Amino acid sequence: MTSRTAPNTTTLSTRVHDVDALRGFALLGILAVNITFMASAYPGNLVDDPSFASPLDDAARFMVAALFSMKFYLLFSFLFGYSFVLQMDAAERAGTAFVPRMLRRAVGLFVLGAAHIALLYSGDVLTTYAVVCLVLLAMHRVRDTTAMRTAGAIYAVVVTSLLVSALFLDSSAFTPGHSEALSSAAAQTQAMLGSPADIISQHISGLGLLVLQAASLQGPTALAMFLLGMVAARRRLFVNIDGHEPALRTIQRIGFPIGLGGGIAYAAMGADTNTWATTISVVTAPLLTAAYVATLLRIMHSPKTAWVRTALAPVGRVALTNYLAQSAVGLLLFTGVGLGLAGQVSPPLLLALTVVVFAAQAAVSAWWLKSHRYGPAEYALRWFTTWRRPGH
Repeated sequence: MTSRTAPNTTTLSTRVHDVDALRGFALLGILAVNITFMASAYPGNLVDDPSFASPLDDAARFMVAALFSMKFYLLFSFLFGYSFVLQMDAAERAGTAFVPRMLRRAVGLFVLGAAHIALLYSGDVLTTYAVVCLVLLAMHRVRDTTAMRTAGAIYAVVVTSLLVSALFLDSSAFTPGHSEALSSAAAQTQAMLGSPADIISQHISGLGLLVLQAASLQGPTALAMFLLGMVAARRRLFVNIDGHEPALRTIQRIGFPIGLGGGIAYAAMGADTNTWATTISVVTAPLLTAAYVATLLRIMHSPKTAWVRTALAPVGRVALTNYLAQSAVGLLLFTGVGLGLAGQVSPPLLLALTVVVFAAQAAVSAWWLKSHRYGPAEYALRWFTTWRRPGH
């Protein structure tokens, strides 16, 4: 039996704009991280491009690591779990079986993710989400307490495995040295300027690392966040919020000191090049993510800054399209398919470019939704999910 109460169809049949806005905010943070990997091969080889070694360059890298890395992926995953329940309620209102419908959705996500990896950007999350969604589907009737305990246990296992690695494994035995990594990064950055076939081949060649990351860290943490998001949706966490809840301020008071401290430590210790740093980030990133969410909710429900939700919600409403579009923009800017700027854009300019691209997405999303109910990718996925053409 599940502790989930019967859905409030009056409430859930209306979009929860806070959720859309939070999803849009998550996409901004994801772009800030992903664009560094789209722009050159140095981050993927865990080394800094020696062409950009000024204090300003170092400060921009530090900011991305401390404030963005590993934080917005957690939020995006949490919101996937939240939307999972909304999908369940939608199936109930439509009078259709939920499990076959969600299985089709997972297959559709996997196909989109596979195409995304091959054609646009190898750092995909859709395939990971599609696979992990199958586990969530198998657990969708568990009690809230079981879901939360499972999420906690998953996190405990991830942290324990990282601690064991930090204590007993010599990473130098299976990772290249600094000089070799620099050489590989330079060669791979140059390869980004090749033909479309070369770029596809490069994307596919990174599948082994993508699977390893998904199995060891991204997949388990995503499942934990899926489960917490599912519980949050069952309890209508984002319904009837007014921004004045004492809990929001409590989350800020706890989340910011610990989360920012962990993020700064993660960046200062070398980020993903250091297993201890990664462990600290895994432990503290959820707290900073929660503080971000609490802050944004308070901002969006203040009369003076309610425009923030109006600006972010359209981006999140067509999140799948915008996620894919971010990769397409990266392909066109940095590879030989487009402008060929790989290795030529400094970290501070990448941050500025993140803001420009996201602002453009916000404007285009708002314009598109004036005459369309779904984004192009959402339309295709919904058609496959429901097995009928969606209405406009």
